[in-house]
Amino acid sequence: MVEGKRVAVVVPAYNEEHLVAETLAGIPDFVDRIYVVDDASPDATAQRARDAADARTEVIVHERNGGVGAAIVTGYERACDEAMDVTCVMAADNQMDPAELMSLVQPVARGEVDYAKANRLFTGEAWKIIPRNRYLGNAVLSLLTKIASGYWHVADSQAGYTALGLDALRRLDLDRIYRRYGFPNDMLVHLNVINARVRDVPSRPIYGVGERSGIRLRKVVPRISWLLLKGFFWRLREKYVIRDFHPLLFFYALGILMTSVGLLLGVVEVVLRILGNAITTPTIVLVALLLISGSQFTLFGMWFDMESNKDLR
Repeated sequence: MVEGKRVAVVVPAYNEEHLVAETLAGIPDFVDRIYVVDDASPDATAQRARDAADARTEVIVHERNGGVGAAIVTGYERACDEAMDVTCVMAADNQMDPAELMSLVQPVARGEVDYAKANRLFTGEAWKIIPRNRYLGNAVLSLLTKIASGYWHVADSQAGYTALGLDALRRLDLDRIYRRYGFPNDMLVHLNVINARVRDVPSRPIYGVGERSGIRLRKVVPRISWLLLKGFFWRLREKYVIRDFHPLLFFYALGILMTSVGLLLGVVEVVLRILGNAITTPTIVLVALLLISGSQFTLFGMWFDMESNKDLR
């Protein structure tokens, strides 16, 4: 227990027979319950977890692979059933330092925030330790996640080392959250809709411990970008139309409309010029006006969004 609150740890695992035992051995004593969720691993992950289990541990095995998000949701549901006050997520690949778990749990247990997540990008150490392509991919997705989720103060969107309070867990619609890689990004979008307070906690990146990554950035970045685009519009509808109206919708709508029309008209004019047609000055002015005005409206929409969410930290 921490601050009188019961703490659970969800350990999503897939093909981690070599590292899951070491991960479980490092989980601190203040943790009351451990849910290892084996996402239908073809190797001996579940058996290794059972061999390393103590009285706190429950090993849950999926019949079919559903993705890392599905494994986390299963753990969340068990924690909710047992009314655990704080539920954390630690991957089974031993890349999350158990010594940092307390710093994630405490602000949630004290009621300061609803969701605490690790941020490996606070210092320049991350650039040296994290593989360069993954660092750059993370940076791009973090920027897109800021816009989509409304949590402009949050970075390192791909970090899965988190702690979630029971009240926020109960208010989340877990059935709607994306189940595969991209779960942390979509989780932030859904947390913003329920006005959950989120805080980044500095974390030390860990690599080279025998972990194996099946992530292919060329596939993952476009897929999550599309997920975030849909999440952005879903959040605007849910938060600023259905639950409470906000005029930033007009700024976003006008910004997107004018920028799109300006780009389309600009492309048409370029094609016509290549084909030998003359371009009139009023047309050039119209394209420039649409692009400039669209950009300004969009930036004002972002600014209003930042102001609306500034207290969620």
